[in-house]
Amino acid sequence: MKTTLSITLIVLAALLAACSGQKIGEGPSTGGTTSGSAVRLQGSGATFPKPIYEKWANEFQKVDPNVRIDYQGTGSGAGQKAILAKTSDFGATDDPMSDEDLKSAGAEILHIPTVLGAVVVTYNLEGIKEPLKLTPQNISDIYLGNIKKWNDPKLKAENPNAALPDAEILPVYRADASGTSAVFTDFLSKTVPEWKDKVGTNKQPSWITGVGVGAKGNDGVMGQVKQTPNAIGYVELTFAKANNLPTAEVKNKAGKFVAASLESVSAAAAGSVASMPEDLRTAITNADGEASYPIASYTYILVYKDQADVVKGKAIADFLWWATHDGEKFAADLHYAQLPGELVKKVEAKIASMTSGGKPLRQ
Repeated sequence: MKTTLSITLIVLAALLAACSGQKIGEGPSTGGTTSGSAVRLQGSGATFPKPIYEKWANEFQKVDPNVRIDYQGTGSGAGQKAILAKTSDFGATDDPMSDEDLKSAGAEILHIPTVLGAVVVTYNLEGIKEPLKLTPQNISDIYLGNIKKWNDPKLKAENPNAALPDAEILPVYRADASGTSAVFTDFLSKTVPEWKDKVGTNKQPSWITGVGVGAKGNDGVMGQVKQTPNAIGYVELTFAKANNLPTAEVKNKAGKFVAASLESVSAAAAGSVASMPEDLRTAITNADGEASYPIASYTYILVYKDQADVVKGKAIADFLWWATHDGEKFAADLHYAQLPGELVKKVEAKIASMTSGGKPLRQ
């Protein structure tokens, strides 16, 4: 009888703990997880860096077997909401948080750049062997509904040797709040006045009614383009490479058509470090330079500077340090560019500033 009662009490206690709604990092003890036991970190946000964050989570477990990291690609908007609500240990975003959102946090949130990537325009066109050349105006016109068919004279003018079909274009866009959309729309807002007036820069813009279809996440947009002939969409480069779909060369600020690559993304970032603000929030779309790919971006992990849980906080700080140093070697194979060396020094200072109860997490 006593055994049955004990089991019942244990089950009740477990159910109460699970249903308490307690926010991550706000347990009754500031000591966190007992030393030597597993530390579980939950991250959520941008789908843009999901492939490398999953790789890092696996590789870091080899470095520190006590740390388990689960990363969910929920979109940059959801990642920002999660860090503000403290329902994840770290958030992730391609689009830096706004001043207003940072003020609403009630405590300082750090933006830690991790890698650089490209937002590419991918398409599903049979018989097209060479990469399409697209101007910012072309891309804008397709998503505004001004260009409706692939054989439109404006597209043929930039691609005279391509057998563009007499077929309706299906633009595919992100249906969720997305840093990828923020980067894509920021580029178009900087280059096409009509786009800036009608759509603007936004994680979740008001798309033109009747033009295109929405899909959730980079993988959702990629899947929609892959299965739909004559579709076009925008995704992070890794997703297009993984699905063997072509990517367009995009006309940059210098008037050159440039393909997305590690070199062209790094070229876009080259001039940004010196002028980067102290909080490291910046955009590098439509960058100067003939070799620059124009739809490039940093991606960020979001963490509270002062961590409520000292054990989790140290695990996060150690992971970020490892990721932005040893972890960078995994970037190229997944089609991301490493952080510039000058920026790594600034990142080191940000990670070193992380505390718990005012005490440094990295000694």
